[in-house]
Amino acid sequence: MTALEIAAVAISFLAIWLTARRNVFCWPLNLVACALYFKLFLDIRLYADMALQAVFGIGIVYGWIVWRRSRNATGAVVVKPLTRPQAGAGLAIGALGALAIGWFTSHHTDAALPWLDATLSSFSLVAQYWTARRHRENWLLWIAVDIVYVGMFVFKGLMLTAGLYAVMIGLAVIGYRDWRKAASRE
Repeated sequence: MTALEIAAVAISFLAIWLTARRNVFCWPLNLVACALYFKLFLDIRLYADMALQAVFGIGIVYGWIVWRRSRNATGAVVVKPLTRPQAGAGLAIGALGALAIGWFTSHHTDAALPWLDATLSSFSLVAQYWTARRHRENWLLWIAVDIVYVGMFVFKGLMLTAGLYAVMIGLAVIGYRDWRKAASRE
């Protein structure tokens, strides 16, 4: 456990909690958390997750813009439904991304867990996009991804980060519940 990991965990927790609450301030905190985890993942050779943080940075700016423009009369961020074709396309893109990233990192880097890291990174990008687009189903994908992340981080010895991801599973359950209620009221 390092000071870098402690800071990344604390900021990530607050950012995810604000995301579950549909608070637009989640985005700048997520940007800081991405920068911290970029460095941490570089240090422990989880290159797909390191690259994921850079891509997340772009996605965070996009989500921040979308959320600022997508509020109802009370200022709350509006939740949008995810259609079956959108869900299918997102999951297919996640699978293709996992194959591409996994092949690249397994052949061209000394990545510690290239295929698992690639799969989690790719589906995290799909979940991040769904979050930015305000689809409540993002939380279901985050739950699935985070469950596997907990195991990977335990394996890599990042116990505090594994604990964060375990807590994030609970936050995702709360986020899904709250966003589902919000969607039914809007």
